[in-house]
Amino acid sequence: MILCVLFFFFLGLVPQIAENVRTSEDLQPAIARKVLRFHVLANSDGNEDQQLKEQVRDAIGNYLAPKMSEVTNLEECKKVVLESIPELTAVAKETIEQQGYDYEVTAQIARVHFPEKEYGPYCFPAGEYQALEVTIGQGKGHNWWCVLYPNMCFKNAVYEVVEEEERQELKEVLDEEEYESVFQPGKVKLQWKLGRKCLDFLEKTR
Repeated sequence: MILCVLFFFFLGLVPQIAENVRTSEDLQPAIARKVLRFHVLANSDGNEDQQLKEQVRDAIGNYLAPKMSEVTNLEECKKVVLESIPELTAVAKETIEQQGYDYEVTAQIARVHFPEKEYGPYCFPAGEYQALEVTIGQGKGHNWWCVLYPNMCFKNAVYEVVEEEERQELKEVLDEEEYESVFQPGKVKLQWKLGRKCLDFLEKTR
């Protein structure tokens, strides 16, 4: 009981506990509306196909990186990506052929269900997101993904290493609650679990 009282006191959640303690899963739809992800599907799980997936990813990254550096908002990012699809598809196809394969490759902006994914200190919740989706061949192998807007993919040619500039951009795109939910998801989940236990306890003692 004392733990519950302290929890409510420090977080200021006594009036509206359930409404105020929300997990990143609760906030996922709002987060999804503010970002664009990048998704590459390999032809298969074979070692060669997985290596090819990474080579295609890198080729598209090299093509898109300078374009992404000029993007200032989500709609502009989508516009750049849509206008670039013929070129980035050609880049991917050329990379595939250079490696001795004749797989078809397609690229589109699609709604894709992603599992929970960590990028350094960040953890994006599972759910449906809009994404630039590139499919190699049958697209049945393990896939790769990152966040294209705000750009957490291609800066400095390093994948999934979130530097201060990227952190600031993400902070500007998401509101404070959304940002905290992806930056410290474990803390938010712990708060939610503790809050729920306290609510159940108080309900039983009425």
